[in-house]
Amino acid sequence: MELRALRYFVTVADELHFGRAAERLHIAQPAVSRQIAALERELGVRLFDRSPRRVRLTEAGRRVLGTAREALAAVDRVRTAAHAGVLRIGTGTGQFAARLERGIDALRERAPGFDVVLLDLPPAARLNAVRQGDADLALVRGVQAAPGLRVLPAWTEPVFAVVSARHPAADRPVVGVADLAGGELRIPSGDAVTLRAAGIEGRAGRPAGTARDTVVEVGSDPRGWTVLPADQVAEIRSARVRAIPLEPPATVTGSVVVPVELPGECATAHIAAFGD
Repeated sequence: MELRALRYFVTVADELHFGRAAERLHIAQPAVSRQIAALERELGVRLFDRSPRRVRLTEAGRRVLGTAREALAAVDRVRTAAHAGVLRIGTGTGQFAARLERGIDALRERAPGFDVVLLDLPPAARLNAVRQGDADLALVRGVQAAPGLRVLPAWTEPVFAVVSARHPAADRPVVGVADLAGGELRIPSGDAVTLRAAGIEGRAGRPAGTARDTVVEVGSDPRGWTVLPADQVAEIRSARVRAIPLEPPATVTGSVVVPVELPGECATAHIAAFGD
């Protein structure tokens, strides 16, 4: 019997609606239906009465629900014990380096002695890692809400245009997106949400790699450009590019994402540690 099937069953029992359960689980509804059907076949009982108008637990479903909750709680206790003294943080390649260092130091002032594991994941995978208990928190940009998670706005940072030192706009004190429209916008992997949050659009070129790789490519293209938040601009060490403030100014909000059950005191500590 898969734990995933039990989690899906409990979520459907909570919602009494397959569509809402799928939204909470951040998966497609047919996957939920298949898992519930497989669990019913394995147990040899029907867990839900389904009709076009409503979903109800059967008598067998009500009996199974309490035990399923106990089993999942026991698994969560095992995970907590296994990771006691370890803080698992979802992050991205080449992102949040200075913020992570400051935040970890600040948390250690409150509770010294824990180890840190950094999980290098794309933004959506970071959220899923927290949702599934594989990460204790994640840092993201441009995310306002996420099903089953608490998104805690912690900082706001300006966004810069990054162009080749040979770009016609390279020596300007500020630059508008319209001034860059003739070249291809290179979007670092996983950073499209940052651009949307900052309200920036352009003629996108082929997909780029990490922010660091994107900077190298932009430095080699006299017309290409990208957009990076201030934290990442501070990490640029290349003389082949220029980072220019945008006009009108654009900003993006960064957040700490935590499980919904995290105590308020801990959530406040995380905001203080990783925020500005």
